Amino acid sequence: MNIAVIYGGRSGEHEVSLISAAAIASNIKKENKVILIGIGKDGKWYLQPESEYERICKDSKAILTIKEDESKAVSIIPAGKKNAFVAGGKPLDIDVVFPALHGTYGEDGTIQGLFEMADIPYVGCTPLASALTMDKEKTKLIWQSVGLPVVPYVCIKRSVVLDSVVYDAVIEETEKELGYPMFVKPCCAGSSNGASKAKDRKELQFAIMEAFNWDDKILVEKALNNAREIECSVTGNSVTYPADSDVEDVVAYIPGEIVPNHDFYDFDAKYNDPDGANLLVPAELSENDLEKIRKTACAAYKVLDATGLSRVDFFIDRDTKAVYLNEINTMPGFTQISMFPKMCDAAGLKFPELIDLLIEEAIARYETKSKLSTSR
Repeated sequence: MNIAVIYGGRSGEHEVSLISAAAIASNIKKENKVILIGIGKDGKWYLQPESEYERICKDSKAILTIKEDESKAVSIIPAGKKNAFVAGGKPLDIDVVFPALHGTYGEDGTIQGLFEMADIPYVGCTPLASALTMDKEKTKLIWQSVGLPVVPYVCIKRSVVLDSVVYDAVIEETEKELGYPMFVKPCCAGSSNGASKAKDRKELQFAIMEAFNWDDKILVEKALNNAREIECSVTGNSVTYPADSDVEDVVAYIPGEIVPNHDFYDFDAKYNDPDGANLLVPAELSENDLEKIRKTACAAYKVLDATGLSRVDFFIDRDTKAVYLNEINTMPGFTQISMFPKMCDAAGLKFPELIDLLIEEAIARYETKSKLSTSR
């Protein structure tokens, strides 16, 4: 099987993608052919030399790079199927795509729509589910509509900031509704880019301006008192998951817990500081509570029509023991210190088998969809 791993991209998480993609590509079983396609920060796609794949396979700590060779620039032919990707005038013959892309243009539905137009199987959520889950406000609204618990929040759009009278009123109402401290984050960015904690009005206003550097819509959330951060990996196809398919069955794995050594689990703690957080798998919860997390994670995944994989994040209030959904990540990090593969591993699903499962699910979903009518 020919598997294209696509990485890099026009995202604040470009560098994270280089690390995730290296781990994914080097753990694809060697009977398959791996084709590396790097996307520069300007959005251009380039076929990478085979020597780049060989390099990362020899060094488990290696990080992928992107060689921007114009003679190897990649173009895409709509409805091209296996031959949809072309480089140097030659089709690449790809059976399935694994987009190891995070954040904007990676897990927001844009590239997923491109794969749909190319008519090729790909790992991960559909364009609709990707777009919904990338927008933290829309995700919360859907979860609330079915009675799933979310952290109290206020959504602020850029238009509010442009009117000083309206802005001041929104700030005052937000303070009354949520109280300090608060977390401020962009609605559609990942890896805690643009996220910060505010303990008073001055910090809140700085945090709002920082978040607006990343998005035109932001969330201000109540900071729960000394909350515990719990995460749960989920795989499967929530739209069909036929009873006779182990590949597409929706499965929640062993929940884990993040214990940050920073003020909160920010970008630096996630990716730069090896001691930025302690990752506990399983989370130190009772069996009943672990099962509650798994069931809630599956419910949160299914109501969004998620497919492929996601990491569902929770908060547990240490005082009330109440469980809240925080957010969902449809292409979570696959770095050596990432929680998603660690939680799957704790449930007995090793990294190479996890990659296999995701690829098999992508092909199974594609084959099921291919049977649907698209015209009369």
